[in-house]
Amino acid sequence: MASEGEANASMAAEGKKPRHKGKHDKPKPWDDDPNIDHWKIEKFDPSWNEGGILEVCSFSTLFPRYRGKSPHPHPLLPCLFSDRLVEKYLQEAWPIVKGALKEFAVACELNLVEGSMTVSTTRKTRDPYIIFKAKELIKLLSRSVPAPQAIKILNDEMSCDILKIGSIIRNKERFVRRRERLLGPNLCTLKAIEILTGCYILVQGNTVAAMGSWKGLKQVRRVVENCIKNVKHPVYHIKELLIKRELAKIPALAHESWDRFLPKFKKKNVKQKKPIEKEKKPYTPFPPPQQPSKIDLELESGEYFMSDKKKSAKKGQEKLEKQSEKAEENKRKREAAFVPPKDTSTPYESAKSTSNKDGIADTAKSLKKKAKEFRKNEAQENVRLESYVASNEGSRPKKKHKSSKSK
Repeated sequence: MASEGEANASMAAEGKKPRHKGKHDKPKPWDDDPNIDHWKIEKFDPSWNEGGILEVCSFSTLFPRYRGKSPHPHPLLPCLFSDRLVEKYLQEAWPIVKGALKEFAVACELNLVEGSMTVSTTRKTRDPYIIFKAKELIKLLSRSVPAPQAIKILNDEMSCDILKIGSIIRNKERFVRRRERLLGPNLCTLKAIEILTGCYILVQGNTVAAMGSWKGLKQVRRVVENCIKNVKHPVYHIKELLIKRELAKIPALAHESWDRFLPKFKKKNVKQKKPIEKEKKPYTPFPPPQQPSKIDLELESGEYFMSDKKKSAKKGQEKLEKQSEKAEENKRKREAAFVPPKDTSTPYESAKSTSNKDGIADTAKSLKKKAKEFRKNEAQENVRLESYVASNEGSRPKKKHKSSKSK
């Protein structure tokens, strides 16, 4: 800056005009005035343009004759175009639109034959920019925005943006799913975006109409495009906007970067099915050979020269042969269930199984023999016990009873 000032001073001393960085970058007296708010939009005063507009400027737009149900009824202003003719609604709401434009001396016309709306300036129009606001008004009306909401665009603080989302993605089913993702369950996602951005949003068909401040419209455009392009889910944008709103309340962070506070979401790559690659056939400049027609085949087999009676008899014979083949096949299938399975064991396994069977028979025989001996011994012991008891009872002495004699 110092070197540039010295160069300008030397050029002024030589009698030449000092250079500036840009054509209109000259210092102005109101640039450094602290009492002036450069971002404030002042309301237009008719005294600034007393002569009016010399040329007539007009804009017109077409509106659809009929529009079906809106994908969502708006939570604050219900969609007035569902299951109704658009022209019928515009006919009813046109006095309201006409009265709003009359305050700014702008003429408007509704042509039901051509299906168009036209706005134009008059001799009494003073504000030169109001015609562009009127143009945005009829554009919003053609996009199904209700008249009471669309009239707010005539205020200087209000702007609008119509996003065309239909051409972003080709697949219709995918487009519908992503549009529903933008709306959310019971319109919760859309309502949250409206509250955080301070904008009115209406999703209608292949477009999204938004009304609000420039800052809010920029945020809405980013959210909508990222949702339709599948870059980021609207819920993540809502989280970021909530954090930014809380950080804006802290004056100490006004001149600092907020990147460390914002969440960083990683995109998860979902595995997709690999496309089936078809084997490419070797290129040949010659076309494939022509396949023989039905008449050619009949000529080869000799059926072409046969009578109708012989043809029908041949067909019947072929049918009977097919039936017999089918019956035999079904019979084989039924009999296959009764065929015993083949022994697939090896000679070693069969010898092993026979030896195992012999061993089991020997053990069973020995067990039977042992059981027989055990029963025999048990019977002998019982006999001995009974004889011992009987001998003891016979050798026992008889007790003598003492008798007392009474004298």
